[in-house]
Amino acid sequence: MTDSPIGPADTQSRARYLLDGRRVTLSDLLGAGLLAEGERLTFVRPRMGETHEATVTARGWIRLTDGEEFRSPSKAAVATVGYGSFDGWAAWQVDDGRFLLQLRQELLDRAAAEADPAESEDAQHTTLSPSERHARLKKARKSAEAGSPFTLSVQEMLGWWGATGRGLVNEQIEAELANHSLITSPEFDKVPLGTTVHLVKAAEEDVEDIPITGPPATVLVPTGTSEEPDSRETGMTVGTLPSALGGVISVKPTATFEEAITLMVLHDFSQLAVLAGPHNLRGAVSWKSIARARHADPGAHLSQAIVDARDVRYDHDLIDALPTLAEHDFVLVRDQRNAIAGIVTAADVAQAYGDLAGHFLLIGEMDRRLRQVIAGAFTLPEVTKLCDAKGERIASFGDMTVGDYKRVLENPELWERLGWPLDRKVFIDRLDEIRKIRNNVMHFNSSDPLPKGDVDKIRNLNKLLREYGE
Repeated sequence: MTDSPIGPADTQSRARYLLDGRRVTLSDLLGAGLLAEGERLTFVRPRMGETHEATVTARGWIRLTDGEEFRSPSKAAVATVGYGSFDGWAAWQVDDGRFLLQLRQELLDRAAAEADPAESEDAQHTTLSPSERHARLKKARKSAEAGSPFTLSVQEMLGWWGATGRGLVNEQIEAELANHSLITSPEFDKVPLGTTVHLVKAAEEDVEDIPITGPPATVLVPTGTSEEPDSRETGMTVGTLPSALGGVISVKPTATFEEAITLMVLHDFSQLAVLAGPHNLRGAVSWKSIARARHADPGAHLSQAIVDARDVRYDHDLIDALPTLAEHDFVLVRDQRNAIAGIVTAADVAQAYGDLAGHFLLIGEMDRRLRQVIAGAFTLPEVTKLCDAKGERIASFGDMTVGDYKRVLENPELWERLGWPLDRKVFIDRLDEIRKIRNNVMHFNSSDPLPKGDVDKIRNLNKLLREYGE
C-alpha cells in the first residue's frame, strides 16, 4: 500500500492545526524530521558547572541517563537537576547547538508559510488569523528577549483571538503563548480585563537563581514557565476584582492623625493602609482604631492606632479569601512583584457575586422560555428523534440542552409549525452565539463580567420569547 499524496488542503489543515491553539510537542518535531529517535540532548548550566544529557525516544519523550522518561522538556529539566523551575525548551539543545525552542520555532515558521493567506479575509477586524498571530507572537518574543516586552491590556490581547472575554479561549491563548516561550505578567486570567500586562519570556531558571537587575522591562520575571500545567482551573481570583490592582492610598507609619483623617474623608474610606514602602506593609488605620487610640490616650500618635492588616496575592483564589474578608472587611492585594497594589473590600466581593447571579438569572429565564416553546409546540418523540435518537439522554423536555433547542428550531419543518414571522437562520445564528456565552457562564469558564453586548443579546432574546412564545 502506498501513502496517499498530501494535497494543499491537507497541508493548510496541518499548518492551522499547529498554529491555532495547540502546544507543539517533541513528537511534532520528530514527525517533521527536526528531531530523530535516539538523538542526544544536553542541558548545560555554565554558572553551576553542570552538563546533563538525555536522549529522544521513538514516541517523542526525553529519556534521562537514569532511564526516567518525560513528555515535558521542563519536567525533564527539573528531574535531572533535582530542583528549580525551568523552561525546558530553552534548556535542552541538540548536538549542533540549537535549542529545542529554535526547532519548535522552525516548525511553526513552516506552518505559517504553509497556511492559507486567504484565511484572514473572513476574520473580524479585531481577529488575527493563526499565521498573523504567529508573526505577532514571534515579534513579541524578540522584544521580550531584548528587554522591551509588548505591553497591552488584557482586552486588547483577547482581541488577537477574536474574544471579548476570557473562558474557553484561555487554553488556546496559553498554548500559543507557550509555543513562543511567552507568558503574561501578571497572569492575564487573574486580573481585570482593563489591566495592562506584559508579554515576557517564561522563566528559564528558578527566579531565586537569577539576579534581578537591569532596566524595569527586564525585571518582570514571572515564576511560571511556558510548560503546560498539570491542572488548570479557571475561576475568580482576588485580582479579577477591579479594585485589586487599582492602586492604594496609604500613609507612612510616621503620618499624623490629621493626614490620615483628611485622606479618609476625601476618598470616603473606612480604612487606610499604612506602608513603609511599596512592599512593606505595616498595617492599617480605621475610624474604629483611631477612635480607640484617642479614647485610650488623647495625646496618642497615629502609630498607636495601627492595627493588623491582612494581605493576599492577586492570583489567590477569591473563595479562599472570603473568611478573611468576613473577619476584617478588607484585604490588601500584592501584585506580581509582591508590592501592595490595591485593596478589596467585602462590598467589592458582594458586587462581583451579585453581577454573576444576575447573569445566571438571565440565562435561566432564556432556558425556561425556550423549553416552554418547544414543549408547547412539539411532542417529545419529535424532539428525541432529532436530539437523542438512541434514547440515552432525553427522558423529558427538562433534559434538553441549549444545543438541543437549537437542533429542534433549526429544523425547517418544525420551525414552520411555530408560525413565527421571523427569519429562521438569523434566529438560529443568534441562539448559537448565546449558547457559547451561556456555556462560559454556566460552566464557570470565565470570571469576567459579561460584556454589555452579550447581556443585551440575552435580554433581547428573552424579550422576543416573551412576545412570540406566550
